[in-house]
Amino acid sequence: MASQVTNYKCPACTGPLHFVGASGQLECDFCGSKYDVAQIEALYADKDAAAAAASEAAEAKAESDRQKVAEMEAQGWDTSDLTSDWGAEADGMKAYSCPSCGAELICDASTAATSCPYCGNPTVVPGQFSGALKPDFVIPFKLSREDAVAALKKHYKGKPLLPKAFTNGNHIEEIKGVYVPFWMFDGQAEGSVDYEGRVIHVYKSGDYEITETAHYDVRRGGSIAFEKVPVDASSKMPDDHMDSIEPYNYEELKPFSTAYLPGFLADKYDVTVEQSRERADGRCTASLEGALRRTTTEYTSCTPRQKNIHLNRGKVHYALLPVWMLHTKWNGKDFLFAMNGQTGKLVGDLPTDMGKFWAYFAAIAVPATAIASFIMMLL
Repeated sequence: MASQVTNYKCPACTGPLHFVGASGQLECDFCGSKYDVAQIEALYADKDAAAAAASEAAEAKAESDRQKVAEMEAQGWDTSDLTSDWGAEADGMKAYSCPSCGAELICDASTAATSCPYCGNPTVVPGQFSGALKPDFVIPFKLSREDAVAALKKHYKGKPLLPKAFTNGNHIEEIKGVYVPFWMFDGQAEGSVDYEGRVIHVYKSGDYEITETAHYDVRRGGSIAFEKVPVDASSKMPDDHMDSIEPYNYEELKPFSTAYLPGFLADKYDVTVEQSRERADGRCTASLEGALRRTTTEYTSCTPRQKNIHLNRGKVHYALLPVWMLHTKWNGKDFLFAMNGQTGKLVGDLPTDMGKFWAYFAAIAVPATAIASFIMMLL
């Protein structure tokens, strides 16, 4: 019987390992790292066990997805467009899971994943693709990896307090393209808002300036339809990052096809419709309130006193939207950068070199103190 051949990869750079008789170790063809045979065998044994566990978890997740769809329907959402039937496309898919942060990623069979885009963990365990909900829509990546790297380098420029060691060692080339899951909500908001309106008139009478304020009871009512209100469905992605890189151009929204996946990862949702509802409701309510408020321009000011807004639920869609991501660590702290893969809008926190900060502070404070002292001498 033919034995199975295992191609071991370097844990540091994923390059191929080969055995070198002179050293008695496995050595990497690319980065030169060396490993004991027992060390690599133990690593791969752990990966196999993790892969088996990931496969079992995927089956359990598939059953959970079916139950959640039933729960959505019970809450009044129209889930007729949601399905877990990928058809023949499922044969060309594979799954990864991160043992560090729990991210579940899917991609086509030709895409290799070597680290987690959310937490930077270098070990992402391959598993069996099974049962996830199939997205309804996708916005394809419009900007390339080179565009993302250039944008991040530009983001670093002009930041005098940014530590030089951070820009030199934060693995900027490891930026990854990830399709982030979103729920999209359809429906209608209707209701009314009562305001206290004020009209202020200022005029002069002789030597006096007179201010007259007229008060009014103002009521505005109406309804507004909303379509595909987005709420990100990944707990690993900070909501403020996703809100900051919006909006996306929905004119480029496409029916989902796995043809858009090669070379990219796709995160599986782990935030349910019920958990996303509060954010979606808030957005829809704010849209109606904003529309009603814009009809009160004849008043100097309008203060809401009471509102009564009702939401009618419609269809819920599942979509994947493109994000270029880089997770990096510096001085024991995590930094996550996210860029809209369609528009190029980028957001991310940067560290501060406190040595530079105090140097700049001293450079400003010393001249200011000298000027203040000079002024005091003249008084």
